[in-house]
Amino acid sequence: MQATDAFFYVAILIMSVVIHEVSHGFMAGYFGDKTARFAGRLTLNPLRHLDIFGSVLLPIFLVMSHSPFLIGWAKPVPYNPDNLSNKRWGTMWVALAGVLANFAVAIIFGVIIRLTSSLAMPEGFYFITSVIVVINLALGIFNLVPIPPLDGSKILFSFLPSTASSFIFAYEQYSLILLLVFIVFFSDYLAPILSFLFHLLTGLAF
Repeated sequence: MQATDAFFYVAILIMSVVIHEVSHGFMAGYFGDKTARFAGRLTLNPLRHLDIFGSVLLPIFLVMSHSPFLIGWAKPVPYNPDNLSNKRWGTMWVALAGVLANFAVAIIFGVIIRLTSSLAMPEGFYFITSVIVVINLALGIFNLVPIPPLDGSKILFSFLPSTASSFIFAYEQYSLILLLVFIVFFSDYLAPILSFLFHLLTGLAF
């Protein structure tokens, strides 16, 4: 992969994870928690959100090693669930906000690709817009996996009864091992879902 292409991949990933995290903060604010606002994290300025390993080093490594699945993360936007007006459902919607934001970005650019498919667009237009769709779909799908600290786990826990607290605690103790096992052995199973959704949104082959 050319250095220019790698740059676009990483830059788009960084902005996509920033949108993901800021969406968490805005949803927390909607439910009454202003922690992210007070911390100055409700901004799209990537410098406020960058995690050197998760936002830069890991994505560069994955791109240069031709990984089939590009992932990364930013510093989590802080929020205090005790401040939410509805702790149970507020926690679920805060977690879901990031996923929905990524899917929304993917849908918007998927529609743009479809609407411009008959036009003579500048060279590189479909490369950049397709990368935006792919990365945001990948982030949305990956974050739905119900393993802490991914958003899917918080969504799952919101549906469990309060008596499941001991199970949740035990589950979280092994979260890092479970996440590594999933990434190494099972992340490839997300590729067909990504391919299907990409074609559904853009009409293009993945």
